[in-house]
Amino acid sequence: MKKILVLLIAILVFSCNSSKNSDEKKIKIGATMLSMQNEFIVNIADEMQKKADELGAELIIVDAERSPLKQIEQVESFIAQKVDVIIMNPIEFEASSPAVTKALAAKIPIINVNSATSATPTAFVGSNDVESARIAMKYIAEKLGGKGNMVMIHGLMGQAAQLQREEGAKEVLKQFPDIKLLAQQTGEWDRAKSMDLMQNWIQSYGDKINAVFAHNDEMGLGAVKALQAVGLKDKVLVISVDAIKDALASVQKGELNATVFQNANQQGAGAIETAVKIAKKQPFEKEVLIPFELVTRENVGKYLK
Repeated sequence: MKKILVLLIAILVFSCNSSKNSDEKKIKIGATMLSMQNEFIVNIADEMQKKADELGAELIIVDAERSPLKQIEQVESFIAQKVDVIIMNPIEFEASSPAVTKALAAKIPIINVNSATSATPTAFVGSNDVESARIAMKYIAEKLGGKGNMVMIHGLMGQAAQLQREEGAKEVLKQFPDIKLLAQQTGEWDRAKSMDLMQNWIQSYGDKINAVFAHNDEMGLGAVKALQAVGLKDKVLVISVDAIKDALASVQKGELNATVFQNANQQGAGAIETAVKIAKKQPFEKEVLIPFELVTRENVGKYLK
């Protein structure tokens, strides 16, 4: 009996110590996101949480609410909390860069997810936004037969996705001199603001508009609604980026003509996987690029699963 009792005590002590060691070794990750009011960003955050739970890491997600200053303060808070790794979904290419510099100065690895900064982080997980615009603009050029008028709705000015999607769009426009860019303005990634913007353009240009390229689906759907309200949607092509659920449903109905699929699941999971590898001092890729895919009514079923 004494031997059994001693053995039980030993097992209990070992179990307690193992649990304590496990808690001590739990990786702590802080993540600051551009806006938790944006469906695509929420999709990334949700996937990050799933992957963190799966890998046994503690994840703290905060909403920067589209404020670069707030985002920098959140990174400073993560530094004070001594997290193992920081993940940042940058609001602006330049204005969010001090957050990267501060994290690295504090010797805390920082990963940019989905969007870039001018300051180089420890790693980047996302997609090449220039390519998304190339895909969208080539679709427009093909459907218009290389000739017509279009408008472009920009994302939040100064954010990497906005800058790169503008770059990709204008790169393709140079190849098609008979496609004229009538107007371009920011819709700030927002559906309602883009609907108002499109209404203004309809008043200015009327049926001269043949196509719309919106830097994200929220804005594309706003443009579709404005065009539908005046009976012009059937005459105007609208393509956007992200392939959120509402956009896929709209493509299926034949309203939004196309969207460019950006894989939120792979971006979110990839950011956490990279963070865990860095925290464990394992080899990791400094740049993980996930390809974009064109989604039309012909193949939308594949994405509606």
